[in-house]
Amino acid sequence: MKKILPLPLLPENLYWLDISEQNKELLEVELVNTQSFSDYVFDQIPKGKIGIGGWLENRAIYKRSEHFQQNNEARTIHLGLDLWTDALTPIFTPVACKVHSFKNNVSFGDYGPTIITEHLDSKLGNIFTLYGHLSQNSISKLKIGQYFDQGDQIGEVGNFPENGGWPPHLHFQLMKSMEGKFGDFPGVCSVNDLDYFSKICIDPLEFLGIKKELEN
Repeated sequence: MKKILPLPLLPENLYWLDISEQNKELLEVELVNTQSFSDYVFDQIPKGKIGIGGWLENRAIYKRSEHFQQNNEARTIHLGLDLWTDALTPIFTPVACKVHSFKNNVSFGDYGPTIITEHLDSKLGNIFTLYGHLSQNSISKLKIGQYFDQGDQIGEVGNFPENGGWPPHLHFQLMKSMEGKFGDFPGVCSVNDLDYFSKICIDPLEFLGIKKELEN
């Protein structure tokens, strides 16, 4: 299992958080109010555990931001893995890598401070890893091409509003191609675009060595 947070991502340390459109409790949450959204999320997660989930989850929560509404077709399918934990939690590189790009994506509902790294996988070739919803401090002294060994700290979980206006968590996403993008890559797509993005985005659970539990 690859290390990415201080607490190992073992089954006993994880709580599978459902924020899909099937979770009707979210209808009672004022999602546009980030504090209310954050209170709901962390009320669900038992103390001492990391909230996890989101890979290819169809979510209604993106209606909270105009950032995800485009061309009359809303983006609702989540393309990464979310790890919900305290702000300022250190984030470590699961493999040796170098910085491809970074950017503060400042729109409400966007990533906020974002780092994208690049590494060569023996089976898959070049892989790009996106770390989203970081602190501003995570990118303040970063340089393109900067090298990180496996297990080095690359950043920290950001708090709202600097993290794009989200409850504190890490958005972790893997791509086979950057499609010409720099410091940013779609983390959510429309249902019609899922086939396209599913060929680019890699299963982060398999990459990190996490087995999806059916129940908490």
